[in-house]
This record gives sequence, structure tokens and C-alpha cells, in this order.
Amino acid sequence: MIHSISAAKSSVARFANASMLRASGANFVRRPYSIISVHRDTTEDNQNLPFEFDKTNLARAKEVIAKYPAQYKKGAVMPLLDLGQRQLGFTSISVMNYVAKLLDMPPMRVYEVATFYTMYNRAPMGKYNIQVCTTTPCQLCGSDDIMEAVKSTLGIKPGQTTDDKIFTFQEVECLGACVNAPMLAVNDDYHEDLTADNTKKLLEDLKAGKEVKPGPYSGRESCEPYSGRKVLLGKEPTDIGKFIQPGL
Repeated sequence: MIHSISAAKSSVARFANASMLRASGANFVRRPYSIISVHRDTTEDNQNLPFEFDKTNLARAKEVIAKYPAQYKKGAVMPLLDLGQRQLGFTSISVMNYVAKLLDMPPMRVYEVATFYTMYNRAPMGKYNIQVCTTTPCQLCGSDDIMEAVKSTLGIKPGQTTDDKIFTFQEVECLGACVNAPMLAVNDDYHEDLTADNTKKLLEDLKAGKEVKPGPYSGRESCEPYSGRKVLLGKEPTDIGKFIQPGL
């Protein structure tokens, strides 16, 4: 009972603080949320649509399953869902049910995995999945400008797909390329050190069917400092044996 009262007081306090901030004229930035948490039957995604791995992916699936002891083959659920998504284009309810049957898992256990990890796209996707990172390092380096550039160029908001089915736009959490922020991913490729202008050009080139080169757009080769490399400048690799005990 005491815990319930404390929780209620805490909720009231948070509500009061939020009301005070609004009254003071503070601005709240609301991000659209596009993650699908529950399944709703559509013409493109329902349990009556058949799915099974093609010959190539079935062979890959068997190789993955073989890495696990027989009683733990459910550990292969994530790579198998990824295989299904790559084959179909998204992780449909039929993909999830198929993987559940293949691994002798209750379907609900597979649904839990597919709805927890944002790497699984739960709705039909465009040809190019544009994922813009807006976590702190990218935001500090201008990811808001990248978001606006994508919105204005494609005419869609996060969670939407263009009418021609070429682009799907997503706002995502850290993609792990913080040192080259701001950045976005196009399917599996990273495009880094972006500005609003070269982001627009990237999207226009993709729409025109041109080949685009992933990586930094700033001129650096990877993630070295803009001022140039400071370490590992020698032509020969360092002999680590000079710095450790002979016994090691």
C-alpha cells in the first residue's frame, strides 16, 4: 500500500512539473513513433498468405540451426527472422509463423522477438530503407538538418513509404557510427559526415537509379581525425613482442 501511495505521489509530481513547464512556455519536441507493436491483418500481411524459405535460404537456415544443440535450436530465431525478412522484404506474420514451426517454438515466442527488436520491419518496405540516426552524438552534429532534408526531398514522415514504393523513412536510435555523425543508413550501407545538401543529392541519385558510394562524405577514408592520422604512421607493424614478457 505504501508503495502504491508513493507511486501515485510520484505520478502527480511529474504531471505537475510538466504542467509548470508548459505554463512557462517551454517547447516540447514530439517525435513521431512508427514502431508497430501489435499485428493487424492487411491484404499484404495476414496469416493466409503462404511463406517458406526458397531453396537457397532454406540451406542457409539449416546451416544456422546446425550451430546450436538440438534442444536449443530456438537460439536461431533471430538470424532466421532476418533471412525471412530479406527474402520477403519485411517480417510478416507468415514469416514469423514459418520460423516458429521450423524451430518448434510457440508462435508467441517468435512474435516477442520480432516486436522487440527494431531491426525487424513489420510492414512492407520501400526499395530503400532510409534510417536516420537522431541519438545524441548525431543530433549534436546536425541530425535535425538531415531529418528535414529527407522529409522535404521525399515528402514523407518517419514511418511512411513513398507512393512509388522506392523509399521508406525511419528515425532510429544509435547506429554505431557516432564518430562520423551525422549519418544515415540506406539498407545495409552507412553514409556518414552528412550535410543537408549532400543528403538531398544522395536521395536524388538513388531515385534516379545511380550508384552511390557508402562511407564518409567529408573526404576522409574512414573515421580518422579531419586533421589526419596521428598514430600507426609507420610502414611496418609494431613488433608487439618488444613490449611484453617473453613468457607471453
